[in-house]
Parts: sequence; structure tokens; C-alpha cells
Amino acid sequence: MFVLHPLSESTRSMLGEAGLDPDAVAFLIRSTVQEDLLGGVDVTSMATIPAHQRSVATFGARSPGVIAGLAVAAAVIETVCGDAASEFELLVDDGARVDAGTDIARVTAPTRSMLTAERTALNLLCHLSGVATLTRRWADALVGTSASVRDTRKTMPGLRALEKYAVRCGGGVNHRMGLSDMALVKDNHIAAAGGVAEAYALVRALVGTMPVEIEVDSLDGLREAIAAGADEVLIDNFSLDAMREAVAIRNEMNPDVRLEASGGLTLETARRVAETGVDLIAVGELTHSASVLDIGLDLHSVF
Repeated sequence: MFVLHPLSESTRSMLGEAGLDPDAVAFLIRSTVQEDLLGGVDVTSMATIPAHQRSVATFGARSPGVIAGLAVAAAVIETVCGDAASEFELLVDDGARVDAGTDIARVTAPTRSMLTAERTALNLLCHLSGVATLTRRWADALVGTSASVRDTRKTMPGLRALEKYAVRCGGGVNHRMGLSDMALVKDNHIAAAGGVAEAYALVRALVGTMPVEIEVDSLDGLREAIAAGADEVLIDNFSLDAMREAVAIRNEMNPDVRLEASGGLTLETARRVAETGVDLIAVGELTHSASVLDIGLDLHSVF
């Protein structure tokens, strides 16, 4: 049985500083490495690499983008190689924009275990950096406006906390992490409750002061949601003209209510949407459709 190691306090601290739960990350890594090993060992590395051999390698960006997940990659290396046997040196910080050819981290570790850890580390690092890179494109498109790009719950199962961290690295903001930390009243909730005001009242009775957002698909629905007391209103599939009218209605009825645009939005239209005066732009593709950033691990010296 391949031995996996606990995370050191320094690595746990690094994850905590990134806003990640070290125990949850450790569980994810162990599960992912065990999935890769299938209860055995890395037969290729065992056969080709002497047990005593150590190497220095670098993680390098092969495409330009924004980096996210270095602390997670460090945790993978440490889990497989052990804290005492490995060293992970950050060469850039999460959130950094890098060009192709940029080394982003350096690893010194036993060669066998380093290569066993390689795919898990790269799978996570490439995916999270891809999320950060796409988010940065949206955030850049909104520069100079008062709007922010926000993620959704359309995340890969088990990766929500990491993907939402990557969104933050890319300059985006997070929506709720789950179903219990914010109420979002959607069309089916409204239908089941008998109306916008009724749904809002029922949610408020249950959750007290928790923020409540209501999704609407018309200007009349917007007026109902604001009148009911919503903290935020999600205006779904509105045209640009309708968004501008929605902003005017909000400003007249209650300027403190935040408006979030969603539905059919593209990077090409992002700025025009932001210029209508909405506060937030909801983009599911940040997490469900981001392409990975091409990052590789290359050995440089063996001893």
C-alpha cells in the first residue's frame, strides 16, 4: 500500500491563508491520489527510477494566463512525497499573470514520488488556473465600470471551494457557497409559494437576517421583488434596454438593492451589460466551462 503523508502546519497555514479548509483539501487530495493509484503503486516510476534518486523540477506555464492553486499543488507534493523529503518553492503568487515559459514553482523531492504526484498536482493546478484566467478576462472587460463578475453554483462536484477560490484569484467575486449561506428565490420557489411576496415572506420567516435574492424575468417582477424587501434581484435574460430600465426602477424604489444580470451573457457583450448600471454579472462558465491553462512539470537535475 502506498503511504500518503499528513500535511505540515506550514502547508495547512498556506491553505488557510488562501481561504481554503486544509482538512477538506487534504481529503480531496488523498481521494484523488488513491483514485490514480487504484490500490497499488506507480509501476512505471517504480520500475524506471532508483529508490534513492532525487530531482529538482519546475512547474512552468506553457501558455499565458493567471495562476491559481499553487498551495494546492504544494499540498499534493507534500501528501505524496512527505514534508521531510520534499521542498516546494513558490516562484509567483496565486493571481499573478504569467507569460508562456514562466516558471511558477520549483520542487525538490524523491523522483519516484514526485512523478507519482505529478498528474494530480497538474490536474488541479491547470484547472484552477484556467478558471482564474477566464475570470480575469471578464474582470478586465468590466474595468472602469461599477460592475463585478460573479460566479454561480455551477461547479464541478467536490471542487466548489477550490473553483471559487480560483475565481477570486482572477478578480471575480463569489456568490453563495451553498444552499444554506444565502437564499436565492427562483421561479420554481415563487410558483410553489404562490407569488414573489409570499416566497420572500416565507424565506425571511425562516432565515431572519440572511441576505435574500429573488430571480425575476420581467420589470413587473422586479418591482414586486423590490417592494417585497429583496436585498438583491437577479434579472434573468433581460435585454440591454430592459436592464437600463431595471436600473432606473431600482434607483427610484430602493437604491440599496443590488441588481445581478444573468442569462445569455458573453464576454463580447460584458462591458455593454455593465454600462447599464447593474452591480453584478453572473457567469456560470467561469467554473463549468473554463479551459485548463497549459502547465507542465519538467525535471532539471537528478542526483
